[in-house]
Amino acid sequence: MSRVYNFSAGPAVLPEEVLREAADEMMDYRGCGMSVMEMSHRSKVYDNIIKEAEADLREIMNIPDNYKVLFLQGGASQFFAEVPMNMMKNKKAGYIITGQWAKKAYQEAKIYGEAVELASSADKTFSYIPDCSDLPITDDMDYVYICENNTIYGTKFKELPNTKGKLLVSDVSSCFLSEPIDVTKYGVVYGGVQKNVGPAGVVIAIIREDLITDDVLPGTPTMLKWKTQADNDSLYNTPPCYGIYICGKVFKWIKAMGGLSVMKQKNEEKAKILYDFLDESRMFKGTVEKKDRSLMNVPFVTGNADLDAKFVKEAEAAGFVNLKGHRSVGGMRASIYNAMPKEGVEKLVAFMKDFEAKNA
Repeated sequence: MSRVYNFSAGPAVLPEEVLREAADEMMDYRGCGMSVMEMSHRSKVYDNIIKEAEADLREIMNIPDNYKVLFLQGGASQFFAEVPMNMMKNKKAGYIITGQWAKKAYQEAKIYGEAVELASSADKTFSYIPDCSDLPITDDMDYVYICENNTIYGTKFKELPNTKGKLLVSDVSSCFLSEPIDVTKYGVVYGGVQKNVGPAGVVIAIIREDLITDDVLPGTPTMLKWKTQADNDSLYNTPPCYGIYICGKVFKWIKAMGGLSVMKQKNEEKAKILYDFLDESRMFKGTVEKKDRSLMNVPFVTGNADLDAKFVKEAEAAGFVNLKGHRSVGGMRASIYNAMPKEGVEKLVAFMKDFEAKNA
């Protein structure tokens, strides 16, 4: 069977070159006689894999020396708790609620201290990014938290909030490595890799060194202290070895493609093809305010639930899979991450045009 066009929001499409390379090395990694899946994380061979992955990521993202890169487990959802555990010195933080994941992080933070909702777009089903130029931030807040790209609702912060000098913590799970960012604007930037970077099971966290201390909330488990992980170069216990190895291959693929500025350009081209069609279509409509549209996740609807279901079913039969919207919003969603080829988006749009003509 030929490969389908996989529009899943995550776990998501990976570059074919990376998959082929991993397949070639599956039984014998570079002459060591075993698979990366089988080797000790304490071995010299694996040490080279994880160090090279970190070095490549630092190069791609231009990560300053005073930031640590950690490869962790537990998903972004576990990190929702790690942020307050490691950062809530005053037991107070501000959260900007722009979707399901920001809301979950906010609710998690409430377990550990006072989480304050600084702004929200819940009033219009998270279809826009609220104005964050003058937020009610108080002096005693430890940090301001955002989910930078909203996978479910398809919105993206095009401009970072004015944090009034407070540390910015950002969950970039679904826009990781999709465009250049200035790491120095963040205290912590992190994301689960299963959307744009690698297989599920790895979280990459980029944390300013002065935020990694022993001064954490009482009761913080050893494993969830950033200092434990940083002091041991992400090797305190067995890390998700194979997942990190694949991430390393994706970093090399991005470098070979020309880096993050090229990625951004390609992603803008792909998104434009789909958004332009949605803007002119009489049947399909995008659900996000134009100025806040994500380059990665594109939700759309016909306005008729039965027609939506018919479209998803016929699209799948035609080789366009995982287009059903998140259960909380319905409709459709095309996730067009780095590894989705432009032709996948072009062919999807051609299919949508054909579907519209037949079902008008």
